[in-house]
Amino acid sequence: MSKSTAPVIMPGTLRFLSDLEVHNEKPWFEANKVHYRSAQSNMIAFADVLLERMRVHDRISTPSGAKSLMRIYTDQRFHKDKPPYAPRFGGRLVRTKPAYRGGYFYRIQPGDRSHVTCGFTGPVAEDLRLIRQDIDHDHATWRKILRSKDLRAHFGELFGEEVATIPRGYRKDHPAADLLRKRQFLLRRTFTDKEVLAASFLDEAVTTFCTVRPWFDHMTAVLTSDGNGE
Repeated sequence: MSKSTAPVIMPGTLRFLSDLEVHNEKPWFEANKVHYRSAQSNMIAFADVLLERMRVHDRISTPSGAKSLMRIYTDQRFHKDKPPYAPRFGGRLVRTKPAYRGGYFYRIQPGDRSHVTCGFTGPVAEDLRLIRQDIDHDHATWRKILRSKDLRAHFGELFGEEVATIPRGYRKDHPAADLLRKRQFLLRRTFTDKEVLAASFLDEAVTTFCTVRPWFDHMTAVLTSDGNGE
């Protein structure tokens, strides 16, 4: 599919999500199932082309746009007071492991809360050890990548959950203490509703995702080594 025929996010999709946020209850949702199906179909079409375009640039294991989408139904098994629906469409494109690491995330949410995010949401203990070891030994490379012109033009600062103090085994005055404390490593670009509805949004999402490749390539090398560079 060419760029000119790429699907756009429809106003009705944002309108449905806005209404769902106000009427987050099962009777309303059931009565508006046709609007949900229409919005969902719009998102699947968008995600299918996003996946197709990203496969030109990267190895992605996610099989389809539909499979990339998160459920709109929330898990109420342990939180009965939680609203039954999540008023957003979100999804993830997973790079093919073990050779390729990291993930691409997208969220469509009205109120200028849409975003695309790249990175690592929950590294397992061994991966986190390798990441911190690399930061300790080569934080200059991390700084160079994260401060590159292309990355800075599309993303803000690296963010994610952090531990309260420097992990055991590292100097408290380490020059990369801010990086060593992280246990999530994420970059995010937000979009206004106007930007999401624009014909150029899919192109912008792909371009934004692609700027993260130097960091992903570095992280892949780190996470597929034995800790000694082999």
